[in-house]
Amino acid sequence: MTKPSSLLPALAGLLLLAAPAARASTYGDNLLGIGTGARALAGTGTAAPQDVTGALTANPATLSFLTRPQPGPRTVEVSATFFRPRVSARVGAVAADSAGKTYVIPALALATAAPTAGRPWTWGLAAYGVSGMGVDYRATALDAPLAPTPFPLVAGVRTELQVLTVAPAVAYRCSAEWSVGLALQLNRGRLDLGSGAKSGLGAGVLPGLAYRASERLTLGLAYVAPIALTYRGVTDFDGDGAADDLRLESPQQFKVGAGYEVLPGRLLLAADAQWVNWGRARGYRDFDWRDIWVVALGVQYRAWHDRLTLRAGYARNGNPVRAHQGWDGTGTPANVTVVQGKRVNNYYYETFRIVGFPAIVVQHVSVGAAWRLGADTTLALGYTHAFRHRITESGTNLLGAPVTLSSTLSEDSFELEFARRF
Repeated sequence: MTKPSSLLPALAGLLLLAAPAARASTYGDNLLGIGTGARALAGTGTAAPQDVTGALTANPATLSFLTRPQPGPRTVEVSATFFRPRVSARVGAVAADSAGKTYVIPALALATAAPTAGRPWTWGLAAYGVSGMGVDYRATALDAPLAPTPFPLVAGVRTELQVLTVAPAVAYRCSAEWSVGLALQLNRGRLDLGSGAKSGLGAGVLPGLAYRASERLTLGLAYVAPIALTYRGVTDFDGDGAADDLRLESPQQFKVGAGYEVLPGRLLLAADAQWVNWGRARGYRDFDWRDIWVVALGVQYRAWHDRLTLRAGYARNGNPVRAHQGWDGTGTPANVTVVQGKRVNNYYYETFRIVGFPAIVVQHVSVGAAWRLGADTTLALGYTHAFRHRITESGTNLLGAPVTLSSTLSEDSFELEFARRF
């Protein structure tokens, strides 16, 4: 492995250009909720989303029950996440910090009015950054040869993945209690492993079910289908001088959620549990990611004549990146790992996993507030922090010398959303 160095709607292209790296607080490389309302409640929303963006991206069936804010006839929400990760890595005695930068991740959501007895359909459209990760160790101590050889010290000096989704959706209210929904997810991905960015396209579906058990309790269930994207000629994995393809698949996910109005119209408790099948997702399973659970809790209180809404949340997930111990990275033909048909030396395979893609954070806290500026206008703010987490493993390098690899990651993001009903 050498040193790492199609059309969607026009809206997708504009948003992708505006978001050079969609990497806000994450479980694996997926974002912890989309939109300010969802992120301020730690990513909950399968049963009780607080805005159109959250409904369209978590469970489209909940559009039928979305009453705060009451859509339309038309609702438009524009939001942005300002994200700053802090990443560092160590290989033996050599340590470095990834280049610091603040990234902007936009999202846009549109919806029709909530259904009435004679109009059970609700339609929506969302465009948003859904996943991403990466590092930039160029011009640091890690961006150097493995002395005394001319070979690179690590694979994964420069990596960047971003995936944007455009999702038209529909919800049908079957009765006063039941609603079903479906979103078509059109994904465009961009992957750069140090040799220039390559793009891929894919499509999947997000079906959902929502049940209004009572005036206080709503339950939700949703499934996210896997979407595979192929990035052609993205890097030379086996060092034969030819650029190889890499197929990455966003994993299938099962989500369940509940929302309970402790004080009707005032105090809401929301909870979500989500199973993420990283272990069978192409690309991720090649780099030995494992399945994880994500559990999130959120609380919301409406105050001051229903004009001010306060939010907070906590989420915890497993670390999908397995730590390997005792691997042999000596530069012999036997010490290789096969990645999609390409033989990669174990040392460079491990540095790529640990240094290049450290998607390892496991705990998140969030807070937020929404202010109703008028009958038809709302402004929302939020902050999310992913606590510092480290992964460490050890083996031998290309020369057979013992080596320890580690990466550390923490994340901060600020969210801003403007909603308008027409």
